[in-house]
Amino acid sequence: MTAELVFKYFPNLSDLQQKHFILLEELYKDWNQKINVVSRKDIDELYLRHVLHSTGIAKVQQFKDGSSILDVGTGGGFPGIPLAILFPEVQFTLVDSIGKKIKVVKEVIEGLELDNVTAINARVEETKGEYDFIVSRAVAAMPTFVHWVKGKIKKESQHERRNGILYLKGGDLAEELEGYKAIEMYDLTDYFDDPFFETKKVVYLPMKYKG
Repeated sequence: MTAELVFKYFPNLSDLQQKHFILLEELYKDWNQKINVVSRKDIDELYLRHVLHSTGIAKVQQFKDGSSILDVGTGGGFPGIPLAILFPEVQFTLVDSIGKKIKVVKEVIEGLELDNVTAINARVEETKGEYDFIVSRAVAAMPTFVHWVKGKIKKESQHERRNGILYLKGGDLAEELEGYKAIEMYDLTDYFDDPFFETKKVVYLPMKYKG
């Protein structure tokens, strides 16, 4: 599969955005041979399993220019890097506790010459700052994740949707999410027609504020 898969679902990309998406494969294949951050099987389906999957968040939420997004447990840069390509006027901070993964992320950012992305090698609890939204790809069960990101979401919302978590998850989530009354779930099959997305969802959890 090629970057054309992304262009199919995002037909209004600029020439620069298209160039960035095309470059992703070359950069990841090159760096993955040196530092393995994406499984061998997945690297062959990079655009489906990683890039397009990451952009599912953009189908649910369009980020406004000037907003800030934190990607927790970014791994090889997902969903942060594809989202940063889609939203060049939004600031993205990508965090992972594993140094070799952040090294690859930094090299990909540099290779793409993205100036709206910062990569940090740290545990999210150690990072400073507050963000409009926090994104991630199933790095932990929701209660654990909510605990990790406590205090990192801005109270003032500039989007119609209240600030909160946008989480890419798969499978049966009923038990894990039963304690969250305000949660919203979006099936990625509503946006993408590949069977890969059959059990995949974007889970949105607005943050509650006291007072």
